[in-house]
Amino acid sequence: MISTSMSVVVVLVALVNGAKNEDDTQPCAKIQISSSVVPFGSPVTATCVIRDDCPLVIGRAVQLAWRLGDRFLPSSPVANESGRVSEVVIPSFNHTREFLTCCVRTSPVQVVEGVEIRAGYPPEAPQNLSCQTNLTTPNTLSCSWDPGQQETHLHTKYTLHTKIWDSNENHTYELLSGVHRYTIPRSGFVIFSDMEIYVKAVNELGEATSAPIVLEPVSAAKFGRPTILKMQAVPKRYGCLKLSWSLSQQEVWMRSLQLNLEVRLTTADSSQWSEQPILVNRVRPTRSVDQCRLLHGTQYLAQIRVRFQRSPWSEWSSSQSGVTLENAPTGRLDSWMRVSGDHMNKQLNILLFWKPSKQFRANGQNVSYIVSVKKLPSENGKVCSTVRNYCTFQLPGRAKKVYLSAVNAAGKSSPTEVRIYLPKDCAVILDVTVIPQDDRSLLVQWRSLLSSSLTGFTVEWSPLLQTDFFSTQFELTDRNQTLLVITGSFEPYKPYGISVYPRFKDGIGLPQTVNAYSRQKAPSMVPKLQIKKIWKSHVELTWDEIPLNQRNGIIQNYKVFYRDHKGPINVVNADLEERRVVLKDLNTASLYEAFMMVSTFGGSLNGSTIHFEIDSFETVVVVAIVPVSVVGLLLIVIFIAMMSFSNNKRLKGRFWPAVPDPANSSIKRWTSESTQGSHLSLDNEEPNPMYLSHLSFLDLPVKRSKEDDDPWLSSADDTSDLGESICGSPFIPGYSGSNSDSVPYATVIFSGPCNSPTPKDLHVYLRSESTQPLLETEESFSPKCYHNMTSVGMPSEQCFFGPSHDCEPEKGEGPDILCDDFPFLRALSLKYTEND
Repeated sequence: MISTSMSVVVVLVALVNGAKNEDDTQPCAKIQISSSVVPFGSPVTATCVIRDDCPLVIGRAVQLAWRLGDRFLPSSPVANESGRVSEVVIPSFNHTREFLTCCVRTSPVQVVEGVEIRAGYPPEAPQNLSCQTNLTTPNTLSCSWDPGQQETHLHTKYTLHTKIWDSNENHTYELLSGVHRYTIPRSGFVIFSDMEIYVKAVNELGEATSAPIVLEPVSAAKFGRPTILKMQAVPKRYGCLKLSWSLSQQEVWMRSLQLNLEVRLTTADSSQWSEQPILVNRVRPTRSVDQCRLLHGTQYLAQIRVRFQRSPWSEWSSSQSGVTLENAPTGRLDSWMRVSGDHMNKQLNILLFWKPSKQFRANGQNVSYIVSVKKLPSENGKVCSTVRNYCTFQLPGRAKKVYLSAVNAAGKSSPTEVRIYLPKDCAVILDVTVIPQDDRSLLVQWRSLLSSSLTGFTVEWSPLLQTDFFSTQFELTDRNQTLLVITGSFEPYKPYGISVYPRFKDGIGLPQTVNAYSRQKAPSMVPKLQIKKIWKSHVELTWDEIPLNQRNGIIQNYKVFYRDHKGPINVVNADLEERRVVLKDLNTASLYEAFMMVSTFGGSLNGSTIHFEIDSFETVVVVAIVPVSVVGLLLIVIFIAMMSFSNNKRLKGRFWPAVPDPANSSIKRWTSESTQGSHLSLDNEEPNPMYLSHLSFLDLPVKRSKEDDDPWLSSADDTSDLGESICGSPFIPGYSGSNSDSVPYATVIFSGPCNSPTPKDLHVYLRSESTQPLLETEESFSPKCYHNMTSVGMPSEQCFFGPSHDCEPEKGEGPDILCDDFPFLRALSLKYTEND
């Protein structure tokens, strides 16, 4: 940066070598210069004179030289006999500060004298002097100015001068270097007296004074923020609001002043203040201000600011709200509808939208809307009543029009007639495009086919992430307009559906709809790649659709990047609709990795990486054959099992042989062939009982214990008692069900009754070593009751193995059961008697 002052100064920088007297302190040479401070770029002349008694020149011839900084300058000796005087001329000194030295050419060069030269500019007159009074505590008067555009490169001193005319007081205030602002204390001015103020600038090349200003400190005061105390409707005056206001608390003492006031207004549903504030001149803070020509029944927000004469405006006050008097709504409503249903059977569903036209005035706060099939709204003709900007209803009867009215507390508007336009299967809209203008506007363009019945177009838009119709908006255009700038609070990165409908004289045509964004960015997520199918050298990858609220823009493409660990990266573009891609010509037995990139107009995002491997063809074949073989084998096993179980009796006989069950023994069905001519069927009545002529027991030596008294606890290996052998009770120690050892049978010899002949072949049952238990059922192992026929033919219960309390009849309930009726049991009883 160039220095602010360009001056030239000459300074002695070297000492002369040689003998000197102690009282001799003068230099060997002296330089005479026109000026050590010169205007920047002006010429400079200097002369160097060496004393005769200087040790450097005594008795010798010398040659003088000049040097500016570290550069030698051409010089010319002055015509004299000694040659000890030299002169140099610098035609243009363009340094802000530099040393000029006089030297004697010896070895080495000796400096005998030097001076410093400075260069710069004289000061400019200060510009734009202004002062402002602070009326808050403490009261001050602050002044500031502009020192000028040109730098002086020299030290410049500024002073502020004031003169109070009424008291003839003068004050001078000195400023620090580089400061161009000063605050005058309260003692230096009088609020209601005129004073003159100016600034002076001085440096070594000159001085300059600003143009003086004359002001009254109060006229230069910037007031604090005023306050709107109250804003209310003016009685019996539609469209008027009365504002009561005051100055700030520290300025209340100035309420007698007549001030200028500005008011700015806006409606409560708008974010823009009125472009031109309303000016009210010469008003006192104690007086209220009326603002008229406002909308009826409308809530307004107001702000004010004040000043005195030409003083600076104060800051705007805080907002205050007020509502004008209500009146009945005026003007018409713009409407738009969607019609669906069966118009042949007069069953139409209407979705009707509306909005205020440029001429409409709600004139009230709580406005509702009524849709009626009659021009004068009434309860029997009303089809819809709502506070929203839309409603749905079924068109009653053969109505061809409805009437839309706005209602507030003060009355109803004149009805707006709305014709019912039926839908037409006619498509004339082509190539709808949307171009974002900024965050609050979109440019919609379209083309249409020529049609004589075409009357205009309707552009409809709504946010796609909202399901209701509250945010749906529309705009009507004429038939010659094929572009429209729609405005609103469009959220960035959110999708909007924009439709263009053609309107005909007799109906509404088919729309063209596109999605649009005011601003786009990369999607918030990337769907995960999924392997759907692998075969030979191909892999099919699929993925799910990105949710609408995470797209952040219109999807332009899906790109799948894949490679193996050795090969280069390959890229495949996927179809936007199918969301699938097939990677072809892959190497077998190679590990691949793949990921997907999703792009919008606003950016791209990469998804996660998946890995997969292509198996060889032989492995694929084996993997395909094994499941088929297993399925076939299972089918064969199932078929064999079904064929085997079809012959259930034979299979049962192989694996589960029949074992006698005493409870259901065939003993009771034994008959003598000599007494009966034929065998009885099992399904017929109870057979005649067989008579036992002999019952023998095989006595085996057993080790008796104290448990022998209880037949249920005796060992299963004890065959001395047929009842115990047959029982095989699990309560007996050593019983193991079907896995028990062989159970011996007793020998039983039968004979016929007394009057029967002896049968040829006696029924003889010998001891058997069967490995199957005699009794093994899932029923309880407690003794069961045996059913026998009484003499009268009625069944009664008798205990087969000893007495049973469960089946023992009570006295009087039936005949006593005697063991004589059962010879087998009688023999058992005798056996027990003999043992006892």
